[in-house]
Amino acid sequence: MMQNENFAYFDEGAKKEIRRATLKAVAIPGYQVPFASREVPIGRGWGTGGLQLTLSLIGKEDILKVIDQGADESVNAVSIKKFVQKTTNVRCTEETSEATLIQSRHRIPEVPLTKEQIIVLQVPEPEPLRDIEKSERKTKALHAEEEYSGAWLKLFEQIMMHGSMTTDADHPVLVNGRYVMAPSPIPRFDNKKMNQSDALILLGAGREKKIYAVPPYTDVQSLAFEDYTFRVENFFGRSCRLCGSTNTFLDELIEEETKKLYYQCNDTSYCMSLLNEHDPIDALPKEKEVLKHV
Repeated sequence: MMQNENFAYFDEGAKKEIRRATLKAVAIPGYQVPFASREVPIGRGWGTGGLQLTLSLIGKEDILKVIDQGADESVNAVSIKKFVQKTTNVRCTEETSEATLIQSRHRIPEVPLTKEQIIVLQVPEPEPLRDIEKSERKTKALHAEEEYSGAWLKLFEQIMMHGSMTTDADHPVLVNGRYVMAPSPIPRFDNKKMNQSDALILLGAGREKKIYAVPPYTDVQSLAFEDYTFRVENFFGRSCRLCGSTNTFLDELIEEETKKLYYQCNDTSYCMSLLNEHDPIDALPKEKEVLKHV
């Protein structure tokens, strides 16, 4: 830990304010709680909300995992990990099952989370009605009145134009039968992981100064129509070319030399764990090949 610095960077007053907002968010699932977003040494839009939640919650006994778009090794993930470790001296890991606190951008890990874990998701735009209504005052009124026809209309327009709902990521969800929530820019594939999750899910938007939450064992339903049901991304039976997995979220990549299309697990840690299980002796070269394409 850095000398002459507060544990986890923030002073205790700042941590308490963020924790109070977090407790309110947990008490009202899906509700966006305003908080006094602080300056942290990363650019806004790159995870300041998630980082503030992490710094306010982390303790000396915690084990931290940081991922960015499924990878532990991306520049953003490594930078955040180094900063938190430098100000706390906590142990970091790449194994999802080992971590007590997980900070993530754009993904929920493939390994099922447990009741002993907290996952913090970074959110660029927390308001699911922002495309319909630009006024913050009016969106608050719409939430208070449970007036979500605009969100439904947006999905209906997609069906009329394309024949199906075309939300690529951040597909809106209904939390605890009350609030429509933006689940951060996670793919539709991850929405189901929020429903009745064993782990506490916290979402932070630093630029927009909002915190919201999905407590453990809370109903989370993706918005859909009876005749146009919600569907996750379809990989048409394709598998990861490294570990052979067919039930994970896959990245579509192009081989530079041959220009051929191939698929690879987005969650690199999960992919490496499968490689180690299947072929522990020869796993290291394969792991390097995974990282090369991240």
